[in-house]
Amino acid sequence: MLDAAQIIAEAEERVGVADTDVGVRGNLERLIAELGRDFPMSDEGEAYVRNMLLVDTVNRLEGLRWLRDFPEIAEEPIEAPVFLMGLPRSGTTYFQYLFDRDRRFRLIRTWESIMPAPPPGHDPASVMRRREAWIEMQKGRAHFDGFEALHLYDEDGSDECHAFLEQSFGSVGLNNLYRVPGYFDYLLDEANLGETYRIHKRQLQLLQWKSERKPWALKYPNHVLAMDEILKVHPTAKMVMTHRDPVQTLASICKMTFNLRGMRSAGPVDKAEVGRDMLHFITRHVDRIMAFDSGPNADRVVHVDYYALVADPVAEMYRIHAGIGVDTPDDVAETVRAWHAANPKNARGANAYTWQEYGLDEGKVLERFGDYMRRFAIPRENEGLARIGALA
Repeated sequence: MLDAAQIIAEAEERVGVADTDVGVRGNLERLIAELGRDFPMSDEGEAYVRNMLLVDTVNRLEGLRWLRDFPEIAEEPIEAPVFLMGLPRSGTTYFQYLFDRDRRFRLIRTWESIMPAPPPGHDPASVMRRREAWIEMQKGRAHFDGFEALHLYDEDGSDECHAFLEQSFGSVGLNNLYRVPGYFDYLLDEANLGETYRIHKRQLQLLQWKSERKPWALKYPNHVLAMDEILKVHPTAKMVMTHRDPVQTLASICKMTFNLRGMRSAGPVDKAEVGRDMLHFITRHVDRIMAFDSGPNADRVVHVDYYALVADPVAEMYRIHAGIGVDTPDDVAETVRAWHAANPKNARGANAYTWQEYGLDEGKVLERFGDYMRRFAIPRENEGLARIGALA
């Protein structure tokens, strides 16, 4: 049986530090309650989830221990971080990989997101060990068929912020891994996302300490749900948001969620249920985007047309760089151009999915997201791809 107090106590004993992140216990208690209510698991599945929750807690507490032993880590400045975001499945990972071609930015590496301690600048010898350990772990990691086509991922590439947000159980992506729609709404309506992003910042400080300081490029599509909180934690933050046909992104996140839940559920996953859950999921993302765009900080966001980005990433990067206040050196432009040429659309396999199989009505979805599409001049998928000559 999953028990928040037991998990935290075990992590405290392992790390040797008391948990002083006051809101996280409540998050974990609520997550466990929602798992028990809405996501049936086998004994093996529950053991897997408990281990995941324990590892997240240990990683978070290790950050606290390093801060206790080296208080100067808390003074490490995270200057002008660039948050890369957009609706889930709107091209944010592709965008992340373009930023990873730019030598001026620092991105979280795959092995760092799972094994952030010890700080690489403090223990450089650990970097290769952790990198090799992570690659070895990946060899035995289960992926569903078609994962490579659905999600751009390299074992030693850059990673998103999910793992750091999950350490405080403040990641809405948990609703894709497990069916916890009530927990998703709890995070948006009740939880302290400011604390989630302060813990996220602490892990960035841990990675940056004693290392060369570069602006962070931090990708997670769901950052759109917490833009106000991000600016409170990072007043100098810059934001870049991709936009793609929300009907397409909805169908894609349905497929991703169906497969991820299927790997963890004790029984078959209902596609129609996934469709209803993800329609609500994307609707709340769109509502947050629209609300922020009507607020006082709307000009803090650089908006990016996904189709233009795929067609000519170098031209878009010139525009985006200008929007965030940096130039575009020739060598960076050439590196982006070369990566784009080596990674054309569908190079890792075509990704087929439809909204109909998840019980969704295209007309109703379009009506739901019409204001958003008009506000950001977002075309339908076929129109956007035809416009750039990428339609198969």
